[in-house]
Amino acid sequence: MQEDLLLTFRSPPLPFFIESNRRTYTAGQEHPNRSNIGVFDLLFVQEGSLYIAEENNKWTLKPGDVLILRPDRWHCSFKPCTEETTFDWVHFQTVGAWEETEGSHTGSLRGDYYTYAIRLPKKMHLSFPDEAKLIFSQLHEAASSSSHGAFWERQQRFLHLLQMLDEGWRSDAARAGVSVAERAAAYLKMNYRSVITNTMLSEALQLHTNYITRCMTEVFGCTPQQYLLYYRLDQAKLLLIKTDWTIAKIAEETGFRQTPHFSRLFAAQTGMPPLRFRKRFTN
Repeated sequence: MQEDLLLTFRSPPLPFFIESNRRTYTAGQEHPNRSNIGVFDLLFVQEGSLYIAEENNKWTLKPGDVLILRPDRWHCSFKPCTEETTFDWVHFQTVGAWEETEGSHTGSLRGDYYTYAIRLPKKMHLSFPDEAKLIFSQLHEAASSSSHGAFWERQQRFLHLLQMLDEGWRSDAARAGVSVAERAAAYLKMNYRSVITNTMLSEALQLHTNYITRCMTEVFGCTPQQYLLYYRLDQAKLLLIKTDWTIAKIAEETGFRQTPHFSRLFAAQTGMPPLRFRKRFTN
């Protein structure tokens, strides 16, 4: 069960780096017992084996394995190292919303048009260990530096690490549902000015319409056509504020073929017609 745990961070705000280092245990040494340390603890094993428990869950970490421990749980070593073991650790935190879910359940945190759901498996094996080792080395170097630019460098290195973990997980076929939903959303946002039918979306993704709809409903909480409508209306709001275009032109630019239809949908979603919306934010 513990192999299927998934951590989701809604961003922005982005998770931020606190500290990191590399540690080597000799045979017989073990990870300390700690509880509610207040930060996420990311572990990456380079050599040997690390035996880590978080309350009732246990993991044996081998070279190339990554594990993320929660800030609000008790964790310890359930067995001393049996050989020399080298691992990297990174402490990070977020002030934004986050959650841990199990299995294929995507949870309540979803990305939308302007936010992103960073999803990281609690435990994963990296297929690119050499690249990971380099990133961790660069991160530790920036963490130990006191230069003026060190703060920015370590935050950038850390975000690169998160991106690598997030994208590596999303390429896993076992997590195809999230990938499908995000591919569909990207297609809709890229082509929202044009007519897009479910058939066209199905052909673009080479997947059945029902499967795409199920994936988007699970990840974004709406169907493809609902997502498209919401995105079009949000783009219309921006144009109403930023331009002096007519309502007809804005309707056309955001994919609506009839101005009265656009006005009705806009009023239903915002509680006011487009012209009143514009006056509210431009006077």
